Formats: sequence, structure tokens, C-alpha cells
Amino acid sequence: MKRYGIFGGTFNPPHYGHLLAAQTALEHCSLDRILLIPNRIPPHKQLEEPGGNPEHRYNMILLAARGNPDFQVLRTELDDERTSFSLYTVEKLKTEFPGGSFSLITGADSLLKSSWYRLDDLLGLLENFYIVTRPGYDTGELAEHIESLILKNADRFKTVPIPGFDISSTGIRERVKNGRSIRYMVPEAVEKYIHENELYL
Repeated sequence: MKRYGIFGGTFNPPHYGHLLAAQTALEHCSLDRILLIPNRIPPHKQLEEPGGNPEHRYNMILLAARGNPDFQVLRTELDDERTSFSLYTVEKLKTEFPGGSFSLITGADSLLKSSWYRLDDLLGLLENFYIVTRPGYDTGELAEHIESLILKNADRFKTVPIPGFDISSTGIRERVKNGRSIRYMVPEAVEKYIHENELYL
């Protein structure tokens, strides 16, 4: 049975922090493959055009993942006109990858700050829900939050420590807007794509 890690997000743009977290989860959790899935309509964010254009984001994550045979980019949410709830995504993946086992990967901030649609039902479909944390992160607040949710399947939550990497898509967009370099923050092919398509200006 293949073990898949689902790593979703807006990827607006994708950067080395995303790739590092995905690769760390792949190895730490003994997964067979990471499925990178850009949102179409993220439940908790408003995307600005043109950088928020789904096709631009899809093209950029394709470029970012290129060369890593353990990463696979899917259009699962981009081709679905519904809001990109993780529950719908996992249900669909189970039909596309029969016999596979699925785990979700997300950052601690995302779990703390967002209200997840039918979270207990989602957990019931997963092998694990991996929460990536940076060095020095206080997992006490995270544990308290999970306990407060009163979930039947709370045992599916597992933490995965990742190396510190202080970078964000928001910060990258700001740097582009202000004419500052994003070299060494995103793969070279993504940097070139952003400039060629005049994104985030």
C-alpha cells in the first residue's frame, strides 16, 4: 500500500520553505510520495489577481517541484469549482488512488487559526494529520487547541519538526512589488516565471 502525503496551499508563490517542509515530512513520516495540490478557492484566504490566478500558481508549483521524483503536482482542487475543503479533496483522492493511504500535512499556524470544515470526518479518512513545526515552537498551545476541539479522531494528529526557514509567500510578493530580489527564496525557474509574467507588481 502506497502512503501519500497531501500538501496543499495557495502556493502564491511556492518557495523553498514549502519544498523543505514537504521533503522533511516525506522522510520523517516514511511517505512514498508528496502530492502537491494548489487550491482553487481557498476557504480562508482572498487571492489577488494576477498572482492569485490558479493557472499561474499551478505553473509555478510545477516548476518548483520539477526534478523531484517524490513530488507530484495535482489539479484535484483547481478543476473543482467548489471551495477547496480538504475533506472533498481526500474523498476524491481515495477514488483516484485506490488502495492508497493518505495523510495531510499542514503548518501549526494553519491548524490554530483556521476553522476546518468537518474536521473529525476529515481525520477519519486519514492515516495521520501531520502538523509541521519550526524549532522552538511551543507545542503546548497546539495540544490545548486540539483538546478543546473535542474530536473522536484526535489521535491522528502528529507533529513533525522541520528546520527553521523564515520565509513566506506574503513577504515574497511584497519584495517583488517593491522591486527587491527574491533570489534564493524561490527556485530559479519560479523567479523567472514571476518576472516574465509580471506577477505581484
